[in-house]
Amino acid sequence: MAGTDFSQRIDLLPTPAVILVEPQLGENIGTAARAMANFGLWDLRLVKPRDGWPNEKAVAAASRADHVIERVRVFDRLEDAVADLSLVYATTARSRDMQKEVIGPDEAARRMAAHIGGGKGAGLLFGREKWGLLNDEVALADIIVTLPVEPAFASLNIAQAVLILAYEWRLQSGRGQLPFDSGLAEAAPRSELVGLFEHLEGVLDQTGFFTTPDKRPSMVNNLRTALTRGNFTSQEIRTLRGVISSIDRRHERPNPNRMKKAED
Repeated sequence: MAGTDFSQRIDLLPTPAVILVEPQLGENIGTAARAMANFGLWDLRLVKPRDGWPNEKAVAAASRADHVIERVRVFDRLEDAVADLSLVYATTARSRDMQKEVIGPDEAARRMAAHIGGGKGAGLLFGREKWGLLNDEVALADIIVTLPVEPAFASLNIAQAVLILAYEWRLQSGRGQLPFDSGLAEAAPRSELVGLFEHLEGVLDQTGFFTTPDKRPSMVNNLRTALTRGNFTSQEIRTLRGVISSIDRRHERPNPNRMKKAED
């Protein structure tokens, strides 16, 4: 979805940290940073990125999420990357033989919002592209977060997984308002709609549309029902009445052939 307004100021409000453990491709780091920026996250931490840091491919893939890329921190050990956090979630698509609570992204976001709202730090662990997090890395987390994916095709790209968790965070942190509304005008007063009905029905009477008088009431009801569903604005009703008036004037225009026949 295009439409970024680069004139807007970015507020670095408290958000969860995103920790990528041994990411292999710079492109995945960059797209994860972009996903974070989409929903207001900015604290990106890398544990032993395979190709080192900084990474030009990551910068390019971040697509101007500069405020995230510029603040990336790199660690040699996962323990150091989560040292300042008091709530850590491990994301995984596989069942682990551990006595840990398993929750979905919406519940994870609710709990993180409350935790961070209390002035504490929280983070999300994401594993390697090929095999995810190791068991000893999951063991460092408080809770496992997983998604209701198709079991036969459960693996997500890192950026996809980050995007889902970041989106849920945005909703649960009280910042889920849409950036703009539809801008739809209010529906016209009922009196204007009734005026449209009467105008149309009057012209249809003159043009001989209602060829069977006993069916006129049901046909009128059908027309009114269809027009009511339109939820027209005052401007739209004025336009429709202009169309009806144009048809009415055309019908009233003298027909030379009819006049000649009458004279004969």
